[in-house]
Amino acid sequence: MILASTTSDTAVLLETLHFAAVKHQNQRRKNKEATPYINHPIAVARLLVGEGQVTDLVTLQAAILHDTLEDTNTTATELDEHFGAAVRQVVEEVTDDKRLPKEERKRLQIEHAPHLSSRAKQIKIADKISNVQDMIASPPVGWPLERRLAYLDWSEQVIAGCRGCSPSLEALYDQIMEQGRQKLAANPT
Repeated sequence: MILASTTSDTAVLLETLHFAAVKHQNQRRKNKEATPYINHPIAVARLLVGEGQVTDLVTLQAAILHDTLEDTNTTATELDEHFGAAVRQVVEEVTDDKRLPKEERKRLQIEHAPHLSSRAKQIKIADKISNVQDMIASPPVGWPLERRLAYLDWSEQVIAGCRGCSPSLEALYDQIMEQGRQKLAANPT
């Protein structure tokens, strides 16, 4: 269902959230609490609005949907039909190709970051903020300190290519990274 242009932004966002919640309904984060996965896209959208002062509807929809192509059975055609080409394109920009090995996907994120649209860069920064916060506060089960630090190092390389699109999000990312590194150094368990 393509949402009519006369539909309020609130209704559009709620429909987008509902779609993402259904798609992620059986997924959990890898932390010990097994947090419902949908909390992550919601956190990314909240960071965009609260810290980034983003009001662009396409960006917020894409933030809510940013992991649907990568982590669910959602197709690009389905996103296009439900939310339009602009949203689909931004989601595709931030989606890894899961057919590739993990290290290759990570390398490509670093390589592609400078070439992303402003919308995709903002989502990428908010996504990394959320992931770093989770890595510090409630990391994936079984991740030793070295792996957690390697994630932080890698995320800094991705964010380096996204800089210049949102000073407020970039400043928050830097703050979270500094606090996170201090916390891991003080309490490596």
